[in-house]
Amino acid sequence: MSSTARLAAILPLLLLLSGPAVAALGGSEASIEADQAHLQATRSIVSASRYTVHELKTPSGTVIREYVSDGQVFAVAWQGPLMPDLQQILASYFADYEAAATSKRTGRGPVLVQQPGLVVHSGGRMRAFFGRAYIPQRLPAGVAFDEIQ
Repeated sequence: MSSTARLAAILPLLLLLSGPAVAALGGSEASIEADQAHLQATRSIVSASRYTVHELKTPSGTVIREYVSDGQVFAVAWQGPLMPDLQQILASYFADYEAAATSKRTGRGPVLVQQPGLVVHSGGRMRAFFGRAYIPQRLPAGVAFDEIQ
């Protein structure tokens, strides 16, 4: 079997085994389209002086903003009637968030996770959820956490 034929036989298996590319927290800007497709959202892009914001609006009305600097998503924020899929938008940071949120949670109310590599504020009530998360080390110089909304 030639090397071309072997490659043609192996390529479909590699595509099946690879996971979806997501532009969630810590991901690349190039993969934001995967989030848009997964969420069935419309997207608009706004440029600020130190970063770009990709705003995804889901059919339910939930808005997710992905903040990008130097080609990487350094922060995400959400608000709307339904809680977004946090596993999707926090990606590799979701396990850290879940462990920290579970250990500190004493009942209802907002969730605040502050770790050296991850900060998450999340809360809300039925039909009015909100939150924001960022990676402190990737926050561009001169950008305050309050800008992430």
